[in-house]
Amino acid sequence: MKMTQMESARAGQVTLEMRTVARKEGMNIELLRQLVSKGRIAIVKNQAHHKAGLKICGVGQHLRTKVNANIGTSPPQNSMALEREKLAACIKYGADAVMDLSTGGNLRQMRRTILRESTIPVGTVPIYQAVVDTVRQGKSVPQLKADDFFAIIEEQCKDGVDFITVHCGVTRKVIETLQKHKRVMGLVSRGGTFLAEWVVRNKKENPLFEYYDRLLDIVHTYDVILSLGDGLRPGCGADATDQAQLAELKILGELAKKAWRRNVQVMVEGPGHVPLNQIEKNIILQKKLCAGAPFYVLGPLVTDIAPGYDHITCAIGGALAASYGADFLCYVTPAEHLRLPNIADVKDGVMASRIAAHAADIVKGVNGAAVWDRKMSVARKALDWKTQGKFSLDPGIFTREKNKTHLRNKFGCTMCGEYCAMKEMDKFI
Repeated sequence: MKMTQMESARAGQVTLEMRTVARKEGMNIELLRQLVSKGRIAIVKNQAHHKAGLKICGVGQHLRTKVNANIGTSPPQNSMALEREKLAACIKYGADAVMDLSTGGNLRQMRRTILRESTIPVGTVPIYQAVVDTVRQGKSVPQLKADDFFAIIEEQCKDGVDFITVHCGVTRKVIETLQKHKRVMGLVSRGGTFLAEWVVRNKKENPLFEYYDRLLDIVHTYDVILSLGDGLRPGCGADATDQAQLAELKILGELAKKAWRRNVQVMVEGPGHVPLNQIEKNIILQKKLCAGAPFYVLGPLVTDIAPGYDHITCAIGGALAASYGADFLCYVTPAEHLRLPNIADVKDGVMASRIAAHAADIVKGVNGAAVWDRKMSVARKALDWKTQGKFSLDPGIFTREKNKTHLRNKFGCTMCGEYCAMKEMDKFI
C-alpha cells in the first residue's frame, strides 16, 4: 500500500501530487511539503481515483482559496442527465471540486458516473446513501447499524471519492447542549440531523465518534480527505456562534489532531449563516481550536432575507471569511432555500464564490492574485478589449456583452461613448 500524502511529507518525500500542486500555485515545493506534513495543507486525491486528466487540488495555507460546487439528485427530481450537465457547468465555470449530494434515484450509479466524468475532485456525504438504502428497505434511520455506516464509507472510498463529509462531532454531549440552549432553527444539516436522531432514539453514542479509529483505518487506506462536518452549523444569523456550534467545533479540533497522528489528512467544515461582525471570530476560533487545519465554509451567508439572491449573500460572507483565513468556499446558488438548483443556478453560484475567493486572495497575498487584477487594469487603461477578455474571470460573458454594441457603435463602449475618461485623460496626462 502506498503511503498517504501526509506520511510521505513526514518522511521527507515529495510526491507527484505535491509537485503538481506546487507548480500550479507557484509555491516552493519544500514549504508545501512541510505544510502537508503539519496538516496545514491537504492534497485532495484518493489513491483509487484514476480519472485521466484529474486536476489535483491543494487546500490550505498560502494556497489559492478553492471553491466547491454541490450537485446531486433529490427524490422529486432525479435526472442523471441533468446532473451530468450541472457537473459540466461546474467544470466549465471553474469550480475546484464538486460534491455529489444525491438522495434520489440510483445513488451508486450517479456517484460512479460523476467520478468517471469529473476532471475535478469529488466529495460525498456517505450518510445520505446509508439513510436512503435503509429507508428503501422499509426501515427507519434509528435502525441503521454501525456496520452500515462504515460499509457505505468504505464502498465510496473504494469507488474513488476524494473527500467525505462525516459528522463525527454530533455527540450525545453536544446534542444535550443543543437541547439546553434552544435555537430559532435547530439543526439544518441534513447529515447532522440524521445522526442526531440516531443518537437520541437509540440512546447511544454517535458511531462515527465512538468508532473513530475504524473510520481512520478506512480513509487511511485510500488517502481520502476527512472533511469533519459541522452538523451543528447555524441555519440563521440568530443561531450563529452559539454554545452548541462551539461545543462541536472543539470536538472537531481534537478529532483533527487524532487523524493527523494516524497520517490522515483533514479539513474542518464551518458555518453556515453568520452575521458580518461574527465572521472574523469564527475563523480565528476554528484556526485556534483546530491547530490550523484547512477550513471549509458554507458561505457563510450574512443575512437570511434574500432568497433568490443567496449566491450574493454567500459571496459577501465568503470573501470576508476567506480574507480572515478560510481556505475552501462551498458555493451557494440562487436556488438555496427554494428548490434544487438548475444549470443557470450552478453557474451563478460558482462565479459568485470564485469572485469572493479571488477578492480574498488579494487580501491574503496569494501568489499572482494582485498581478491578475493589475493586468486587467492595464488593459482597461489601454482600451485593449481583447486582453480584457483574456483576463476576465468569465471570458464568455465578457465577449458576449461586448459584442452586443461594440461592433455597431463608433464610440466602442455605450457606457461613456465619446466622453470616455480614458481617452480624455490621455489628452493632458
